[in-house]
Amino acid sequence: MTDTTAIEQRRTAIRERYLRPTGERPASTARGLHHTALVSGDVERTVAFYQDVLGFPLTELIDNRDYPGSSHFFHDIGNGNLLAFFDFPGLDLGPYAEVLGGLHHVAISVDPARWEDLVARLAEAGVEHEVHSGVSVYFRDPDGARIELISDPLGEMYGHQVL
Repeated sequence: MTDTTAIEQRRTAIRERYLRPTGERPASTARGLHHTALVSGDVERTVAFYQDVLGFPLTELIDNRDYPGSSHFFHDIGNGNLLAFFDFPGLDLGPYAEVLGGLHHVAISVDPARWEDLVARLAEAGVEHEVHSGVSVYFRDPDGARIELISDPLGEMYGHQVL
């Protein structure tokens, strides 16, 4: 048996064990994603990128209660959801790195009418990016975190219902 066959068999077994048809799934105990928190190496640079390039307004900038001198700040990403950041001045955290068990990317839904404008804004700002399937654009923020802007509706991915 090839590795691909074994992987697909495992995936099928997991689907059969856990995946229920839409009408048979219990309601989630969660209300939604309050915020995802990333690390910022420079508060002003991060705010300028997310607010001025991507159009995600800064909604609050407060002290991080867990680390003296650190900030905790939030950007509105629509639908009552926030993207948050912490900075850790004085700590040499080094560059962002994708690691096993760590953050792979953050996918943010945007209106299809705005998607092409946002891709153009990335290009104008000199941000390297890659368009995939005509509905997703992948890029890295100023600290190296991978971000995806996807114009598919919430609960759908590349024409496939995921919710």
